[in-house]
Amino acid sequence: MSDERIRVIIMGAAGRDFHNFNVYYRDNPAYEVVAFTATQIPDIDGRKYPAELAGVLYPEGIPIYSEDDLEELIDEMDIDEVVFAYSDVSYDTLMHKAALVNAAGADFRMMGAKRTMLKSEKPVIAVCAVRTGCGKSQTTRRMCDILKAQGKKVVAIRHPMPYGDLVKQKVQRFATLEDLKKHDCTIEEMEEYEPHIMNGTVVYAGVDYEAILQEAEKEADVIVWDGGNNDMPFYIPDMMITVVDPHRPGHEISYYPGETNLMMADVVVINKMDTANMEGIQEVRDSIDWVNPEAIVIDAASPIYVDNPDVIRDARVLVVEDGPTLTHGEMTYGAGVVAADKFGAAELVDPRPFTVGKITETFEKYEDIGDLLPAMGYGEEQMKDLETTIANADCDAVIIGTPIDLRRVIKIDKPSTRVLYKLQEIGEPTLETIITNAFKTGLMK
Repeated sequence: MSDERIRVIIMGAAGRDFHNFNVYYRDNPAYEVVAFTATQIPDIDGRKYPAELAGVLYPEGIPIYSEDDLEELIDEMDIDEVVFAYSDVSYDTLMHKAALVNAAGADFRMMGAKRTMLKSEKPVIAVCAVRTGCGKSQTTRRMCDILKAQGKKVVAIRHPMPYGDLVKQKVQRFATLEDLKKHDCTIEEMEEYEPHIMNGTVVYAGVDYEAILQEAEKEADVIVWDGGNNDMPFYIPDMMITVVDPHRPGHEISYYPGETNLMMADVVVINKMDTANMEGIQEVRDSIDWVNPEAIVIDAASPIYVDNPDVIRDARVLVVEDGPTLTHGEMTYGAGVVAADKFGAAELVDPRPFTVGKITETFEKYEDIGDLLPAMGYGEEQMKDLETTIANADCDAVIIGTPIDLRRVIKIDKPSTRVLYKLQEIGEPTLETIITNAFKTGLMK
């Protein structure tokens, strides 16, 4: 039987790859998924997708290799089909990968909504983006606030981030800060879950998103899908909201699958308009008009404030920003840099001379990071290296531009201040009016 099955490798980054396998390949006798490959996230290769999650067709589980070995794996494993299953890649990069796969003799596949989105019994509002770092998180929190103010019981389901024990992470529920410790969360996971918790919203995540949905439906009137990177939703949305970034004009139509999200959107939020230039804003508007002219467009800002601006003024500051936004998100600045400029920092300190271990490796892999320190913390070793890098830095103060307060999870031995921000709509329409009308007119029940 195995000789007749289509032999498959799924290219991933510990998220979309596992989801596509679970919903389409796991119990499908026409296919044999021989391996996963992994990229983007450090130290997630060399593991196995465990037998406990892989189903009866895979009693030994499925090995996970580095994507660097893909060409050799196609040849050695006699692969028929390679499935691309991760996000936030330029079209140029994507097609280079397709060329490599085709040249090695295999088909190259990208799966769409029909085969990968699950249907919920409850209304689903999906918040996605065209790139990492557009402002999905604050948009999702704004949506949860609106729904709760209208008397709805809201559960957020976050795009997967299973970087540890996959069996233990099958279904995760976060309602308190203690749950973050219970599930051994990395900094990257805490950055996504903690703001929901602090906002009074229960959030689910994990590996098996059909099982997650079944649990979330038990306690939700409305489910808000909190997207990751620029990936598509895992659930069929009753309303799709896509966030775009005028600081990176043109990216909304040149990165996969961000343009897909833009095309699917019922509502497009143009975020960060308070800090973007008019040319970038207009280019994004033109893209929306071109690919999705029927979408409702909301103008929005993400105004910042800091808990101690005196720390910044006239100081030589080390700015720590959200890791994924600076790495595969390719942003060269974030809220911390905006705060440094707004509150009169004397200088941004380049962290490169002070990095150690995994943080040094991050700068070697992502050479275009500016004078910023990405808050990489995918494991204990990286978190320790981040702490040591900050301690080594020759600076007067540290600006924390991450979604969580890093001082809670690592020691920062210098004066520091945290940057905070929320989504703020500009004029009409607003998310509140759109959601109110959707329930009033029966578009969502």
